[in-house]
Amino acid sequence: MAEKKTVEIIEFTDPVCTWCWGSEPILRKLETRYGDQLTVKYVMGGLVKDIREFYDSNNDIGGDPERSNKQIAKHWVEASERHGMPVKGEGFCLFSEDYPSTYPQNIAYKAVQMENAELADRFLRRMREASAAEAKQISKQEVLIELASEVGVDIAKFIARLTDGTAEDAFNNDLQTTRQYRVHGFPSYLVRIGEKEVLLRGYQTFEAFRAVIKTMAGDTINDSVPQKSEESVLNFIKKFGRVTPVEIQVALEYSNEETQEIIEKLKSQKLIKLISAGNGFFVECAINPLSCDSDSGFCNR
Repeated sequence: MAEKKTVEIIEFTDPVCTWCWGSEPILRKLETRYGDQLTVKYVMGGLVKDIREFYDSNNDIGGDPERSNKQIAKHWVEASERHGMPVKGEGFCLFSEDYPSTYPQNIAYKAVQMENAELADRFLRRMREASAAEAKQISKQEVLIELASEVGVDIAKFIARLTDGTAEDAFNNDLQTTRQYRVHGFPSYLVRIGEKEVLLRGYQTFEAFRAVIKTMAGDTINDSVPQKSEESVLNFIKKFGRVTPVEIQVALEYSNEETQEIIEKLKSQKLIKLISAGNGFFVECAINPLSCDSDSGFCNR
């Protein structure tokens, strides 16, 4: 029997890249449409080693940390108007003299990944949310610890990886892989099926990914369109834990009006709750106020 083919999409990324944040709806559509035929993995590319020595001529970002924060906030808000993911410009503080780099976030991801890859991806998502939609300065170790705790990371092991150099070594390996593929901008994607691979640079549409997969795999890998229903939306939210309206719209192929309508309907039934986030909001399943998770030892209220 022939071995079942699967698609591996490897995103070269950084936790604070705005177009990586803006690509989340596309990745979730890929995961929804291809199911267990597709996996998404991440390579940390380290966007900014030191903002004081960095310059993005397209957006006039770099040099003084405070000035850069203002320029980045402006750029992110403008990008949000295009990709639809929520961004908080007010109080934005990504860099400072004490925290001029995005490397701590990259290293933190590797610290979690070394223990649990699935949990690491949840942590990456949480870092993106906190940085983009909540304007948290996630380069601070205390903030990273707080975010790691929120997703259920073993904090003692997390801190040990951050302090003993093993997470930094793992990040350096990712940087080497990034250089090996000559990736200079984020996001970039390596689409791999067996021994075949194609590198896509920059933001990509779902149609672009599907065309590449079709070219590489022929009819051996196919996507399926989920049925439009309240159940599909609830299952989507349950699977990812916290989503944005644009992710529902893109992944499940709703119109903007249909998305708003179903969110209001589920909210009126008290099946979901909305959480304000910058210039938008997140959607979560409603939680029983008395529910406790025996695995994490965490009770919700």
